[in-house]
Amino acid sequence: MSHPAPPDLPASRTETDGSAVIRVLSYNIRSMRDDEAALARVIRACAPDLVLVQEAPRFFRWRKAAARLARASGLVWVTGGAPATGPMILSSLRVNVERTEDLLLPHNPPLHRRGFATAVVRVGGARLSVLSCHLSMQAAERYTQAGLLLDRLAAMGEPHAVVGGDLNDRPGGRTFGRIAGSLQDAWASKPWGGEHTTRLGDPLQRIDAIFATHGVEVLGCGVPMALPGITEADLRAATDHLPVLAALRVPAAG
Repeated sequence: MSHPAPPDLPASRTETDGSAVIRVLSYNIRSMRDDEAALARVIRACAPDLVLVQEAPRFFRWRKAAARLARASGLVWVTGGAPATGPMILSSLRVNVERTEDLLLPHNPPLHRRGFATAVVRVGGARLSVLSCHLSMQAAERYTQAGLLLDRLAAMGEPHAVVGGDLNDRPGGRTFGRIAGSLQDAWASKPWGGEHTTRLGDPLQRIDAIFATHGVEVLGCGVPMALPGITEADLRAATDHLPVLAALRVPAAG
């Protein structure tokens, strides 16, 4: 199922009551092995306040690659990359970062080690926890990681949170359901744009998602297929996943 993507997905703004409308992008960038210029154009066109990255560069000179992407996208590096084994957070200058932490999850060789990139940020009068994740390909490990994700959000101690990631699971799966049982699936709450996040021409799947705590209002969420400045050619060239963009209204803190 696909919904038309109007050009008026709410823009970032701070409301008079201290709440904030923020734009959050979740994007698996395949270690920047594809067309970096196309990747940066897609990110810039989404005008995000936060980018929750999966498969960020994590080996030789990964910091330089992360800085290059942030600079080309008009953003700054917040946390993650190699220390989180791939998840990373970028932000606009509108976002004030209060604290960050990268976490490594329990390792089950020979499976790839996974981690979370996390931060607590403030935008206007709103404060929220932020978490980027890339869950396991193996079903049992993936389900356990979903529980660790929810535990981590609780430990961060903020009433409002947003999670973005490549779940390697679809909405009917146990892992997706475990997270959606505690958080809002932003696409299901307010669909906008496209649904499926596998690259154009691949089998249709929604394995990438943005979630938010229930106090956050979802104003729209989906794949920005028809957003001004985004072309099909850039989406095909940038990486092997499609991005997920959400506009969220976060209440004022306290």
